[in-house]
Amino acid sequence: MLTQLYIKNFTLIDSLDIPFHKGFSVITGETGAGKSIILGAIGLLLGQRADSKTIKQGAEKCVIEAHFDLSRYQMQTFFESNEIEYDAHDCIIRRELTAAGKSRAFINDTPVALTLLKELGERLVDVHSQHQNLLLNKQDFQLSVVDIIANDQRQLEQYKDSYQQYLDAKKRLEEMTEEIERSRAHADFLQFQYNELSGAQLSEGEQEELEQRSETMAHAEEIKGSLYTADHVLTGEETGVVGQLKTAATALHNIENVYSAASELAQRMDSCYIEIKDIAQEISGQVEDVDFNPSELDAVNNRLDTIYTLEKKYQAATVAELLVQQEELKQKLSQIENSEDCLDALRQEMEEKETTCHQYADKLSQLRRKTAQQIEKDLQKRLVPLGMPHVRFEIQVSEDTLGRNGQDKISFLFSANTSTPLQPVAQVASGGEIARVMLALKAMISGAVKLPTIIFDEIDTGVSGKIAEKMAEIMQEMGENERQVISITHLPQIAALGSTHYKVLKEETSKGTTSRMELLTTDERISEIAQMLSGSDISDAAIANAKQLLKIKQ
Repeated sequence: MLTQLYIKNFTLIDSLDIPFHKGFSVITGETGAGKSIILGAIGLLLGQRADSKTIKQGAEKCVIEAHFDLSRYQMQTFFESNEIEYDAHDCIIRRELTAAGKSRAFINDTPVALTLLKELGERLVDVHSQHQNLLLNKQDFQLSVVDIIANDQRQLEQYKDSYQQYLDAKKRLEEMTEEIERSRAHADFLQFQYNELSGAQLSEGEQEELEQRSETMAHAEEIKGSLYTADHVLTGEETGVVGQLKTAATALHNIENVYSAASELAQRMDSCYIEIKDIAQEISGQVEDVDFNPSELDAVNNRLDTIYTLEKKYQAATVAELLVQQEELKQKLSQIENSEDCLDALRQEMEEKETTCHQYADKLSQLRRKTAQQIEKDLQKRLVPLGMPHVRFEIQVSEDTLGRNGQDKISFLFSANTSTPLQPVAQVASGGEIARVMLALKAMISGAVKLPTIIFDEIDTGVSGKIAEKMAEIMQEMGENERQVISITHLPQIAALGSTHYKVLKEETSKGTTSRMELLTTDERISEIAQMLSGSDISDAAIANAKQLLKIKQ
């Protein structure tokens, strides 16, 4: 719950530092005194967008800070997951604005993004202002009310996960259908391309081999002449190196018995002879192999031309890339050929996901319908004491197409008397009736969601007297149930039931108009409530009436 609020240099507020207490508190003050300024400051703490114009004129910086006691609300996980220091008894959130337009947010002195501040703020404070009554006409709000009271978060998450799987399967089917339709439209061309590539009977490494053969045949005469010269030098009858090496080796062997040094030289000469003889034989064989065949050269070059043409046509750098494209074409043609089987498989998968999704949606619907009946009974009980003895309230749950939140269409139907047919609540309920419906719903929601602090901003609009007193009793009851309820009100009946009473005042000073808020003593409360009853001229009767109202809560 909110324990302390500090505001400095915000619109008309110079400096405000005021404690808040548990239970039901009220804030009163004349119209224009600055109650909306207090709410605006709290709104900034809850992550609303800032405007540098809200900084008090002449100030360089505005600071708004609030302290919360979270010891009853089990919120440690939020702080741990966001790596923020956790203090259950004193959580501090702060917002700073500068005249230059810069905004900074802090949680327990840790700088945070505005989105994170907003996420925490939504778990700390619920501000219900008059414009929120318009939400009663929105189906998503009505559905969220049922879901909150049904406490169906687990079932809703199961459904949403299943629904996403169904959407994914549906998307895969749609994408595959489109791809197959495109492929079918170009099937003849794809078949032509595949036939052209497969008909070429390409093989990896073929191009490099052909290019080498072409180069060799193009220089056949030059190669053959060089090989022949080398062969003649090595094996010529009179001057051949091979024969001369043999003769030299034999001469050395002849003297190795009388000249020991000749033995090693002879062995080395034998090695040279064997190696040179082997080279000579290989050269001699290659002389026979190298031959210029014009028809073979034409065939090789024609094959290379075919490969080069295909590479250029299919924008490939190598035969390997052409073979990859050939395989891709084969797969596309196979996909077209087997497209119905493929589509049937995807269609079956989608239908299975849709069936599962409907099963989860049905479970969610059953829970919502059961909760809707509970809400109808509970709300009617709450509205009768609020001056609606013949009220009828019905939650219509009808089946709709599958959507992000299920298959249910929710509509709140309302009639304030027996003679008027049930119609959508926002179309037939008066402002005062809508305020009472919203208060009753908030009371029910607060029982399902443990929000630390709930602020009602003039929810009593359009009501008075005993009805206002009953509304105050509801808020008082909410405040006694481990949460803090603060009501900004113009009605003395509501103000009298608050366990704590604050007043917002506006005054003129030498520095201009300022707004402040103060905690009232018992005597000050009597005077304030008497003024709310009779106006600026407080009569003895008004004082007595105020004291009587204050006794109601004792």
